[in-house]
Amino acid sequence: MGLAERRKAMGYSQERFAAVIGVDRTTVGRWDRGETTPEAVHRPKMADALQLGLAELDALLTPPQAHFSELTASPPCDRHGSEEIDMIRREFLRLMVVAGSLMALTPDDADAIAEIADRGSASDFRLMNCHLWQVYQLARSKSSVTAVVQDQLGALNEALKESGREGSLYEAAGDLFQLSGELSFDGNRYTDAAASYTLAANASSRARAFDLWACALVRHAYVDVYERRYSEAAETLEVARRVAKRGDSALSTRHWVASVQAEVHAGLQDLGACEKALDEAQRVADLTTPVHSGGWLRFDGSRLAEERGARYVQLGRLDLAEKSLKHALESNALSRGQSFRRRGAVLVDLATVGAKRRDAEQVATYGGEALRLARKSGSGYIARRLQALQGDLKVCGRDRRVVELNSEIGVLQEALRKE
Repeated sequence: MGLAERRKAMGYSQERFAAVIGVDRTTVGRWDRGETTPEAVHRPKMADALQLGLAELDALLTPPQAHFSELTASPPCDRHGSEEIDMIRREFLRLMVVAGSLMALTPDDADAIAEIADRGSASDFRLMNCHLWQVYQLARSKSSVTAVVQDQLGALNEALKESGREGSLYEAAGDLFQLSGELSFDGNRYTDAAASYTLAANASSRARAFDLWACALVRHAYVDVYERRYSEAAETLEVARRVAKRGDSALSTRHWVASVQAEVHAGLQDLGACEKALDEAQRVADLTTPVHSGGWLRFDGSRLAEERGARYVQLGRLDLAEKSLKHALESNALSRGQSFRRRGAVLVDLATVGAKRRDAEQVATYGGEALRLARKSGSGYIARRLQALQGDLKVCGRDRRVVELNSEIGVLQEALRKE
């Protein structure tokens, strides 16, 4: 049974199912036809609506393995593109697995352990990785960075074949594996991302690079956070906290761990633990030296006001949420429009607060501004946040302003899909 059959068996039309999940009807149509797969943020609601566990839903959304004769038959023309993408993905993963395996191998003789590493090469890898992180952060299409990261993985494999167990190359590998995981995460390939972060953690632990190691664990936990598996994320983050304690106290690693723990505690509806974690994250302001690497660690606490507001939204503490979010909106960085993405997220959160209060005017004001910002900036992130907002709009009834906003968000989603 496929998604469409299960949906119909549960009594949902495409329109009603879309309203329950908080997406456009055309999105459900694409899911039914297998043209796209639901993002992780929608899957818990889908599982509830279809009365399935998340594992059962994943199995339902995974196409059955084709028969051998189908696999060897001449494919239709429109399959070539997807096959090419899948080939690139497999090669990407193969390079990571090979690099991880090379790091685990013990050299055959003692000479391989002594002074075989090219220190300049290790330094070059670190510099190139740092550059790749900068390119990744600036790239509008994150997938455009895949080819150059893949080349870097190939070069790393060759260096590892020559260098055996050289520690500084382990650190470079842990760094590059984290970036590879980010590319997979942005592409909604969460299992691939988790595999990349696992390799990153293993490489970083071998290098005894505690901050890099802790960051790999935090990113791994994010996969569970995104899928609302908060208990599993909490376990991973507790290990990350213990690893970060052994790292460089001048860096912001432990404070980043705390900020993500706050999100998990909010997901578990634990207000006290959430606020305690937020207070720990806020202590990043006490650090007097540069607090991040510019690559795999970018936490500087500048977003904590908006993050605190978002956590209060999760907890249903709308009074506290609104206060924090408005403070964030008035901060220097956001008021001067330096970050469309961040400002858009805050505006959507304020619109969400309005929806939960059934305040149509607040929804229209902040949601409308977020919509204009998404159009102006072309930000897919703001558009996705607006799409998630649609699920909360139905509680506002048939207020004209909210209905128009909901319709315009749908138009924006359709326009972005055509780009």
